[in-house]
Amino acid sequence: MTIISDSLQAIQASILHAKQVAGRTDEIKLVAVSKAKPADKLREAYMAGQRAFGENYVQEAIAKQTYLQDCNIEWHFIGPIQSNKTQLIAQHFDWVHSVDRLKIASRLNDARPDTLTPLNICIQINSSEESSKSGADAASIAELAKQISQMPKLKLRGIMAIPAPTKDLAKQRAQFKIVADILNALKQDLDLDTLSIGMSDDYVAAIQEGATIVRIGSAIFGARNYN
Repeated sequence: MTIISDSLQAIQASILHAKQVAGRTDEIKLVAVSKAKPADKLREAYMAGQRAFGENYVQEAIAKQTYLQDCNIEWHFIGPIQSNKTQLIAQHFDWVHSVDRLKIASRLNDARPDTLTPLNICIQINSSEESSKSGADAASIAELAKQISQMPKLKLRGIMAIPAPTKDLAKQRAQFKIVADILNALKQDLDLDTLSIGMSDDYVAAIQEGATIVRIGSAIFGARNYN
C-alpha cells in the first residue's frame, strides 16, 4: 500500500458515505486532479484503481499521456482553454470541463479527429461571478448550451463550476445549489447528465447537491509544489 492508494481508499469511502447521507444510489465519478504531479504518481494512483485523471496544462498532460500510454486512462482537461491549444486538446482528451464560449467549442469540434468518439463537454459557469475566474455567465448559458449540443463532434454532458472558496458547509451547499438549479433548467430542453462540482475541500457538500463528478487533487496527491 502507498500513501496515494490509502488516500484514494479514504476518499472513496467518504464519497460513499456522502452519497448515503444524501440518499443517492447513482454513480459519482472521481477525477484525480494530477496537474503539477509527476507521471509516476499518476501510475501509483492507476495501480490503486484510479482511471480518470484531470489536467490543466496541455503540454504537461501530453507528456504524461506518452509515458502512461500502457494505461487505460480517461483524460479530462479541466483548465482554462487558450484558442491556440484547442487542436491538441481535441486530439488528446476524452473530456473537457472548461468550455466557456462558443469560439472555443467550435474550434474543439472542428479539430476533433473523425477516428475518435465525440468529445465530452461541460460548460464552465462562473456561478459566483468572480472577475478572476473563467466561465460563462448564467444569462448566456442556455443559448451556449443549445449551440454546443448541435455540434456533431462534441457531446454536451452538463456544466462545471468552481464556486468561491469557503469552509462553511451551508455556504458551500448554497453555492452548489445555484449550479445544480441551472443544470436542471437546461435539462428541460437538453439531454444532460453531468454536474462537475466539488474539489478537495468541498466535495461532500457538492455530493449533497447532486455532483456526478468530483475533481480531487491535493487530498489524493498532497499539496502541489509549482517549482
